Amino acid sequence: MRNQTDNAPAAGDAGASGAEPEVLFEEINRVGVITLNRPRQLNALSYPMIGLLEARLREWAGRGDIAAVLLRGAGPKAFCAGGDIRALYDSFHAGTPLRQRFFVDEYRLDYALHRYPKPMVALMDGIVMGGGMGLAQAAHLRIVTERSRIAMPETGIGLVPDVGASHFLSKMPVELALYVGLTGVSLGAADTLLCGLADVAVESATLADAGQRLAAIRWDDGARAPLDALRAALAPQATLGAAEAPLLPALPALLRHFRADRTLPQLLDSLAAEAATDSEAGAWAARTLDTLRSRSPLMTAVTRELLLRGRRLDLADCFRMELVAVSHAFTDGDFIEGVRALIVDKDNAPRWRVAGADAVDPAAVQRFFDAPWAAGADPLADLGKPA
Repeated sequence: MRNQTDNAPAAGDAGASGAEPEVLFEEINRVGVITLNRPRQLNALSYPMIGLLEARLREWAGRGDIAAVLLRGAGPKAFCAGGDIRALYDSFHAGTPLRQRFFVDEYRLDYALHRYPKPMVALMDGIVMGGGMGLAQAAHLRIVTERSRIAMPETGIGLVPDVGASHFLSKMPVELALYVGLTGVSLGAADTLLCGLADVAVESATLADAGQRLAAIRWDDGARAPLDALRAALAPQATLGAAEAPLLPALPALLRHFRADRTLPQLLDSLAAEAATDSEAGAWAARTLDTLRSRSPLMTAVTRELLLRGRRLDLADCFRMELVAVSHAFTDGDFIEGVRALIVDKDNAPRWRVAGADAVDPAAVQRFFDAPWAAGADPLADLGKPA
């Protein structure tokens, strides 16, 4: 039995400064431990990190001495805050192929994680957004803490929820999926449990000595399956449950408004009517309405369609659909303008292509689902197909 720590960086492991490896790999008592190591960037995924993760995960999948894999982020602030959005913005303006390579390889990695042959644990401590959700939602055991802030905030920058969101959000009631995906709402631990995006909540202090807890697992005890052993070691006692979710009081109103049969304008009208009432539901509706009105009307409409279509697709087809939509978001959508306004210039005044939900052309929404490449040239055509 191996019980080693191997932090020696592979080629490309270090960031641009050459100081710290962007991903740390350890082997502790038959558990492959991956630490995303860009704490100053909230462990956001860079393109080199995707390749490093794919290579090491492929190696561990084929090794009999590795029983499970654990994913975590460096530092107390974040597991992973998403992808390196600024790099994608710069790639678009420079005309380099990074933006397509990034999404294609990220989706391949996420798909491989969903199909990984060994138990996988994600320590969703701190911020978990976008690309971080793509990693974490593939895990067999998803652990949150009192510091967790979970979101798919893509509509806020003129994008669509991706990294498999059209698949993993489809596991919850459609009304919740539309609420989470359209608003990009930030969820705490209990709300994450309520939405089915985590399995158990523990105190963050419990995870501080995760390495020691892994080292104490007795794999020769045949009474427990590997995943049960990992849960007993890392989450011996849950600290809260879905019954304590702050979202619960708003749930009846949420289910009433975010129906699948409502168009985006109908949803906004419904929320506006509720917001005019002097009630707790009215206050929630007013906040939700303000959030939706700040989003790109076009990309919010595309997101609604993407989430509804995803409920009828398998995982591989969801990734293929998302790649098409994201590709259009650069050229026909509001992603570049959203990043400019919120991340580059930081004026928080995006000039969206369409002024309001009523002005969104259904034909324009449909174009986001028409492949921009020639027949037979889908970069993810082989996903889910026999080798």
